[in-house]
Amino acid sequence: MKDEGESQPSPRNDDHKSEKKQVVKKESNSVRGRRLRTGFSDSFSTIDLGGLDIEEGHQSENYSSPRTLEPGNHSSRASTSHSEGHPDLTGAGNNQWHQGFFKLLKKGSQMPFHTFHPLKNVQKLTRRKSKRIREDLIPSLSSPALKSSLDSEFCCFKSSWKNFSLSEIQAATNDFTHDNLIGEGGYAEVYLGKLEDGNFVAIKKLTRGSQEEMTADFLSELGIIVHVDHPNIARLIGYGVEGGMFLVLQLSPHGSLSSILYGPREKLDWSLRYKIVLGTAEGLRYLHEECQRRIIHKDIKASNILLSEDFEPQISDFGLAKWLPDQWTHHTVSKVEGTFGYLPPEFFLHGIVDEKTDVYAYGVLLLELITGRQALDSSQKSLVMWAKPLLSANNIKELVDPVLADAYDEEQMKLVILTASLCIEQSSIHRPHMNQACSFIKSYS
Repeated sequence: MKDEGESQPSPRNDDHKSEKKQVVKKESNSVRGRRLRTGFSDSFSTIDLGGLDIEEGHQSENYSSPRTLEPGNHSSRASTSHSEGHPDLTGAGNNQWHQGFFKLLKKGSQMPFHTFHPLKNVQKLTRRKSKRIREDLIPSLSSPALKSSLDSEFCCFKSSWKNFSLSEIQAATNDFTHDNLIGEGGYAEVYLGKLEDGNFVAIKKLTRGSQEEMTADFLSELGIIVHVDHPNIARLIGYGVEGGMFLVLQLSPHGSLSSILYGPREKLDWSLRYKIVLGTAEGLRYLHEECQRRIIHKDIKASNILLSEDFEPQISDFGLAKWLPDQWTHHTVSKVEGTFGYLPPEFFLHGIVDEKTDVYAYGVLLLELITGRQALDSSQKSLVMWAKPLLSANNIKELVDPVLADAYDEEQMKLVILTASLCIEQSSIHRPHMNQACSFIKSYS
């Protein structure tokens, strides 16, 4: 992704909007005709905004940054730690937030979906300045310093990671046969593999761009994964650099959430769905708040949630993930990358990426688990747009997956539905943080 690395959002001018619309129009045919797979990953790099049933209209003129409306932030980060109306989960603020939450719970999901407020007095980090900052932080791949340090970079990776040879990877995937292809996107293909010891793995093969670009993406993803250690994050067991760039992840026979949710859903009773809801929230909270680095995943979706033997969810695929420095409020990106149906309005309108990007995608994932529907149906209709009227009317019966019938815990269902409705709020400042989402879901556990 082309990352502008801005620490403050900036409104788009009319020329930029016009140019963006022309680019979107040019890309629309290829995106609309693309066949989405139900396997490991189906991200793509340029999204057809016209195909998304999103309420644009006045929003593009009335966006408010989740940062600019947060006075009194006591965190060392200029982040969403203390957003307006959503205090930290400690002290008196916690009581006020929970009182409001439980009022909503008793009332049901009859809440307005807020519009954006005007953006004022925001300094802009110019493209030239942000490029110079990036060059200072990240040396060019062609620089002797970086080339000479590649070997030492690999030495810094976890000793438990195995360096697979090309022959081992080819044997595991049956020489990358199409039958073993379980996911593909704009950056990589993912194959089902079986190692000599009989263990199943998911092998991600980078396919995008030049050798230099693939090396940068490969090291970037490994550089993020090396800092991650949590039960709800997929475990990397090795990598390969012979004949390409490969990542090898542990995989159970259950595969990904999408392979079941979009297939024989009868396997997913409510207790398993609730387990996935909670485990995914814990994984995201870890990435945002407890990890060594502050990580935005940026591609949370059903196909990137792997399931362990006991159906414990594990977040995978950090190909689009961003490390957000403590002093930055967010990233601003100029190229739309991700998965159609999971991206929030501010991403399309202003290219803003922060923790609330993942929160929105998590809300969409909750809707998928509640309803049994995909984020985008066969007619490219957004699940969020389908669900909003039902959420506003608190129509639980119409929302719940018919496969579940009445076999679910009513209080848990209400909590998950309400959490989903908060997470998909149109304005990011009204979405909870992941620690708050975890607290909501556990309220009646």
